[in-house]
Amino acid sequence: MIQSMTGYGQASDHYGQKKITVEIKSLNGKSSDVRMKIPSFYGEKELELRKMVIEKALRGKMEFVITTESESGEDGFGLNVPLISKYITELKKIQTQFDIPNADILQSVLRIPNIIQAQDGDLEEAEWQKVLELTHKAIDALAAYRKEEGDAMYKDFIQNVDTMEALLADVANYEQARIDKIRARLHNGVLDQMTNDAIDKNRLEQEIVFYIEKLDINEEKVRLAQHCKFFREQLEKEHPIKGKKLGFISQEMGREINTL
Repeated sequence: MIQSMTGYGQASDHYGQKKITVEIKSLNGKSSDVRMKIPSFYGEKELELRKMVIEKALRGKMEFVITTESESGEDGFGLNVPLISKYITELKKIQTQFDIPNADILQSVLRIPNIIQAQDGDLEEAEWQKVLELTHKAIDALAAYRKEEGDAMYKDFIQNVDTMEALLADVANYEQARIDKIRARLHNGVLDQMTNDAIDKNRLEQEIVFYIEKLDINEEKVRLAQHCKFFREQLEKEHPIKGKKLGFISQEMGREINTL
């Protein structure tokens, strides 16, 4: 079974007055590499989520994102008012001391870390179960996306293998003509260089046969046919296959074709 390394999956649902959305994106990658962007409220579950994504999504460079949106306007965040007050007081002193023109101090303060902070609270088990449910759905959507692209690649691979096998079968129609042409060229080439009296025609024929035997391509034909068969077998396997193996088989097919 072929699965594309590129894909996207998304799932969202409501929990109480909150909308939770889980997204997962995947790109080509030799190993599993997951970037997590989740609210700090779910920070204690990050390792569990990461393990789930790696086990189910397999390889790829992935980005896993959870976003929450409050429908009541209470989004679980607040302003650190004491810290804001302290910064504004100190900045005003500096502004007066150095005669700095009026500026929007509040806008500058809001950019300082820890000014906006998440409100403390324990993660409810029911909410965590909802996050797990959405994570499973997003991963399933990613797998479906990958499989759809994989099916398209499968059809293309099969078409190419069919073409190679058809052309390989057609080679037999040209083999005898090729041998006759080489035999005539060798024979005539020798005769042009020597008189008939100086030629041992039996020996000449033996040498020509020996040379032509070296040009036999039956071994390459057999190997190419076997590589095509093995390539098909890999495509038909039920579990996801690694492109590296198909790449190696393709290289071997190319070697035999070049020799032919």
